[in-house]
Amino acid sequence: MKGLMVQGTASSVGKSLICTAICRLLANEGKQVAPFKSQNMSGLSIQTEDGLEISVSQALQARAANTSYLPEMNPILLKPTKNMESDIIILGKKLNTMSGMHYREHFFEKGQELIQNSLSKLSVLYKYLILEGAGSPVEVNLRDRELVNMRVADMADVPVILVANIEYGGVFASIVGTLALLPEPQRVRVNGIIINKFQGDVSLFQDGISFIESYTGIDVLGVIPYFPNEFEEEDGEEKSGQKTSDGQIDEWASHFKKHVKWEKILSLLGNDVAIK
Repeated sequence: MKGLMVQGTASSVGKSLICTAICRLLANEGKQVAPFKSQNMSGLSIQTEDGLEISVSQALQARAANTSYLPEMNPILLKPTKNMESDIIILGKKLNTMSGMHYREHFFEKGQELIQNSLSKLSVLYKYLILEGAGSPVEVNLRDRELVNMRVADMADVPVILVANIEYGGVFASIVGTLALLPEPQRVRVNGIIINKFQGDVSLFQDGISFIESYTGIDVLGVIPYFPNEFEEEDGEEKSGQKTSDGQIDEWASHFKKHVKWEKILSLLGNDVAIK
């Protein structure tokens, strides 16, 4: 399987939009690419052509990739209801309503099988997969049965890009702490770091880049200036039915490419990806 996974030091660091940008840039180069997020918790969904539900984020990424929405792109969708319960949407169809504890205790093995089967199907249909994680990969109280971060990177056997949000400070501790808490076999999957939502003169952050690279031994692939996000979001409020336009996706993808080492990102996808 050829692809990469975008994980974050926390929620809301910009993983979804970075996956969107990568999908659009690869599609613009004529690559057959698809998004994938194994498990998504979101109250917002979009229907496929067959009337099946997937998260708005994976639908946006599929649009960026110039391909149809498929339920395998988001095989598990958890839609919160009430009393700490969620509707469990499997391959676009409601299976049941469960509490978080019941889901954790009884769905783990089925979830792994479902994720592996979805990855296998997509890898036949597409040349490249862009995988998205959720939250942080080092929630140590949940890691033994997690279905969305490093376990999925191991299943797919893909490199990982770690994204950190500098907007609220603490970016060094969030990066170093995340890497420190990863088991070594998973830590070596992290092949690049992206700093997102930077405001100010990036030249003032050069010492920060040097520190991160020397301390972690991992390349900083880019420092992305703040970009106003008007796109559909899995954690956002439902907007007035107005979809993100192709022009907005192109604008974001261009902004992203301008501020990252795109050739290095391409190199993570496999040797047969043309580097331009």
